[in-house]
Amino acid sequence: MIDQPTIDRILDATQIVDVVSEFVTLRKRGVNFVGLCPFHDDKTPSFYVSPAKGLCKCFACGKGGNAVHFIMEHEQMTYPEALKWLAKKYHIEIKERELTNEEKEAQTVRESLFVVNDFARTYFQNILYNHIDGKSIGMTYFRQRGIRDDIVKKFQLGYSTSAKDGLAQEAIRKGYKKEFLVKTGLCYEIEDGSIRDRFWGRVIFPWFNISGKVLGFGGRVLDSRTKGVSQKYINSPESEIFSKRKELYGIYQAKSAIVKADCVYMVEGYTDVIAMHQCGLENVVANSGTALAEEQIRLLHRFTSNITLLYDGDEAGIKASIRGIDMLLAEGMNIKVLLLPDEDDPDSFSRKHNATEFQQYIADHEENFIRFKTNLLLKDTQNDPIKRAGLISDMARSIGLIPNEVVRYACLKECASLLNVDERIIQNEIKKTVKQRQDEYIEQRRKEKEKAEQINQAENLSSLQSSPDNGSIPPPFSPEESAEPARESYIPQVGWEKLSFYTKEIQLVKALIRYGEKVVCYIEAGEEKQKPLSVIEYIALDLKQDDLQFHNPLHRALLAEAESKLHQDGFCAERYFLAHPNPEISRLAADMVNDRYRLSKNNEQAIIKDEERLNELIPRLLVDFKLAILEEDMKQTIQQLSIPEVSQNPQQVMAIMAHYKSLTDILKGMAKEAGDRVVLKA
Repeated sequence: MIDQPTIDRILDATQIVDVVSEFVTLRKRGVNFVGLCPFHDDKTPSFYVSPAKGLCKCFACGKGGNAVHFIMEHEQMTYPEALKWLAKKYHIEIKERELTNEEKEAQTVRESLFVVNDFARTYFQNILYNHIDGKSIGMTYFRQRGIRDDIVKKFQLGYSTSAKDGLAQEAIRKGYKKEFLVKTGLCYEIEDGSIRDRFWGRVIFPWFNISGKVLGFGGRVLDSRTKGVSQKYINSPESEIFSKRKELYGIYQAKSAIVKADCVYMVEGYTDVIAMHQCGLENVVANSGTALAEEQIRLLHRFTSNITLLYDGDEAGIKASIRGIDMLLAEGMNIKVLLLPDEDDPDSFSRKHNATEFQQYIADHEENFIRFKTNLLLKDTQNDPIKRAGLISDMARSIGLIPNEVVRYACLKECASLLNVDERIIQNEIKKTVKQRQDEYIEQRRKEKEKAEQINQAENLSSLQSSPDNGSIPPPFSPEESAEPARESYIPQVGWEKLSFYTKEIQLVKALIRYGEKVVCYIEAGEEKQKPLSVIEYIALDLKQDDLQFHNPLHRALLAEAESKLHQDGFCAERYFLAHPNPEISRLAADMVNDRYRLSKNNEQAIIKDEERLNELIPRLLVDFKLAILEEDMKQTIQQLSIPEVSQNPQQVMAIMAHYKSLTDILKGMAKEAGDRVVLKA
């Protein structure tokens, strides 16, 4: 476990623009930086990074936080893993205490899979360089393919001997668990319970994610053994860390070159990528024989909007190009297509030419998608008017996918010119396509909404049926979540994020984090002395007096910890919670702080003034919170009477009506208190 002083050093050293720039192309905008959000399908930059505040935020999907949260979300790391990643980047020595047995057991499966894969990568490389078969068979194969030794090292290629359990035996001997060897797909279990290597007798191509962690492997049978083999290449199966449809081979080695060139070349296979790197073209990735997927396109779109599909000139290559075009258009990519000569693929072509010659050939022969697809499909239509009409509809569908209206119109004009048809004909087809897509989206959202409502109704009914028959009211929180008894309420125990009072709770939590240690007012402390009361103490005391709690368990935990840490020397709520070892709490703190910087300059000045009038702000927020809870509780109470199972039970009806009357009385008193509140003087 990493100690708090080390965490503080890591956070102090971290430059968030430096970190985010490794994964997202950022452009300066005012005092901040902006780029395409890596966490959702972002076609217009909505991901903002504030170097002054050390925070990032997407104002479309809402994800963000400090550098630790960004790495956790982007790389799917645990909190300690993200801290170690940053410590390594900034050359900070990690000081850890010994883990307890419980903490050791809590290590994630995901982390274990990465560890096992890293062992396998080292094992395969060691075999290639040091084993007699690796040197005489594996390395000989790479050199026969013209792959230089430096490129072998760059892609960390390896070899697995013909022993069917060589890796398995070595892994078990070194203490790696059979469970994780099977889960990664490095091994598989046979009938007698023993395990066998998946990649025995093959040269190995590791797959890396953007940060360089090993996700999986590809293995190729050598030429002397391919006769009669149905699968020349095999890959790691789907696992918790590897999915071929989400990853791109070579992205780790190519990401910097893609950003520098503002363009990426998409090819099909491992050796195509490797050969082009050796030729000098490094901004290249492969989808490795699978159909192009949305996740892969979005991964590329973080680095560039420009892509050239570079495929073989055979029929399979042409079909691969056609399949990928519409998906790329829908994601807002600018597409060009290049089909190499019939006798060549990117591997063979790059071995015949240097980088300058290859780039010149691409510049001379690549076509935009309109011209490529139109010319390709025109060959099949000939003089058949039905096929020609189908071609027009096909092209209209593709153009209709383009999100940018200006680009869409330019493509429409070019398509109309190539097909020699009136622009209005294609425009009408595009309108039909766009409307159909909108209708499908609306229908999908309607179904999702219906499903959510059904789930909510079922949860409400379940909560009601689980209450005692004597009409007693279930508490809003389970006893396990809080040591303090809660006021009885019909507010659902789940789904409160959608209710109006929850926004009032959020406002209180924001104040708690931003101003927690600051003084709200002074209270009498005997002998004519006055004791300062902080925001944390004021909120905690006020809620306890009315037997209330925050609805969100995380908010309750944050308030309780704030109370316990308040009187430590130098305590600052914002700083403390931003660096909290619980990632849920630190991410919540980042969201609360981040929201401040989303405001306009005038509004930000208003927030600063809030700090100067905490004696007015905090009491008002508390009253608003209580009033909102009462109003919501009254609403939920009345709704119970509309449930048939309740309305047919006189005992429950009486209990509900009595509860409603008590709420009405409380509300009257609260409203009077809100109207008559005397502002405390600090």
